Amino acid sequence: MIQQRCNWTKDDPLMNAYHDREWGEPVHDDQKLFEFMVLDAFQAGLSWKTILYKRENFRKAFDGFDINKISQYGEEKISELLLDAGIIRNKMKINATLSNAKAYISVQEEFGTFDAYIWQFTGNKTIVNKWQTISEVPPRSAESDAMSRDLQNRGFRFVGSTICYAFMQAAGMVNDHIECCFRYKELSEA
Repeated sequence: MIQQRCNWTKDDPLMNAYHDREWGEPVHDDQKLFEFMVLDAFQAGLSWKTILYKRENFRKAFDGFDINKISQYGEEKISELLLDAGIIRNKMKINATLSNAKAYISVQEEFGTFDAYIWQFTGNKTIVNKWQTISEVPPRSAESDAMSRDLQNRGFRFVGSTICYAFMQAAGMVNDHIECCFRYKELSEA
């Protein structure tokens, strides 16, 4: 029996795997949350498919998304990243990743974990939406607006409301699977 899934995957094998195993699954691991933050920032203006197909390259280039290492990157590492054809070579996004790592560490110091900080925007629970079609899914929400404002006030960059909403979807802060998708029920019952 073929399971119905959200049609944004366009039946691409890697997109299907991401949809079926990760997208919308609640994440509480600070390392993974930072990875999603970095990838969603690099996605700005691009498709998720582009980022997903470069994900392993991003992991290698950014030292497994090690926040402490990234926060210490200097000009030599930035130059190396700008020459790495395996990632998106956008200087503003690379520099934002470095400054975001520093801001991320500050949030961890203040709240104990980034997880404790970021999940407050959804009341520490997943918001379960009830969409019938993918066209109903909004690009942002009141929660992503608040998250974006607060992150920017803390020195984060490339964290507009649309990017924050994509982050919330990836990290399972919202369940935006359409109701007929097999993952909707699995995640709603979890």
